[in-house]
Amino acid sequence: MKLSRAAALSSSLLLSAVLALTGAGAAQADSSAAALDYAALGDSYSSGVGAGYYDSASGNCKRTTRAYPALWAAANAPSSFAFTACSGARTTDVTATQLGPLSAATDLVSLTVGGNDAGFADVMTTCVTQSEATCIARVNEAKRYVDTTLPGRLDTVYSAIRNKAPSAHVVVLGYPRFYQLGGGCVAGLTENERRAINGGADHLNAATAKRAADHGFTFADVVPAFTGHEICSGASWLHSVNWLNIGESYHPTASGQSGGYLPVFRAAA
Repeated sequence: MKLSRAAALSSSLLLSAVLALTGAGAAQADSSAAALDYAALGDSYSSGVGAGYYDSASGNCKRTTRAYPALWAAANAPSSFAFTACSGARTTDVTATQLGPLSAATDLVSLTVGGNDAGFADVMTTCVTQSEATCIARVNEAKRYVDTTLPGRLDTVYSAIRNKAPSAHVVVLGYPRFYQLGGGCVAGLTENERRAINGGADHLNAATAKRAADHGFTFADVVPAFTGHEICSGASWLHSVNWLNIGESYHPTASGQSGGYLPVFRAAA
């Protein structure tokens, strides 16, 4: 039986509704992700330090399937996934050792870098082991580095990425604030130290966002996602001092990767 134009239109609308309800339409929309060539670069916040279950083959880089790049790749099945992020990496390490997989075919790049250049580990060691005045002075020293030296280093690594992957969509992710001020911590750092450290993270994020924008990259701010999940919140997605595995201190937990970094990257990718 031949349908009238009105009936055909009604059937078409019904089919569209069924596809939407069954997820078939979403699957078709997501098929573009499968054609992507994706490379994940950067430091420990991208390799997944703090999330556990490290790939022994990655050695001291401590890459894990619990890190946001691997979680995104598992959910989206890109045509290729190069995971070169490495614990401890600075901007110079990214340009020297991590850009090999990039090419003109690369579609998507993610990156966290700059914290190690600014002396993140030394800042936290100073604040945990020395006086409040010394801690705040060390944070201010790191902020001066961010103002004077880091922009040029970020320019170098961002330019190198663009030269190697001229067509890629590049997502630069920031760092969370570590502490919920006025939270439930009854020992450890003073409130002034916590405030200074949070301010240092904001300072680094602002500088990174500016350099990323100037290179045409997308900056993805994770601070809102981690709000309510900082140290002292009672529901932290960040390790405090981890004496059993000191290298995991002040890094996202598995929940911080899946609940904090992954949604932010997914929205920006």
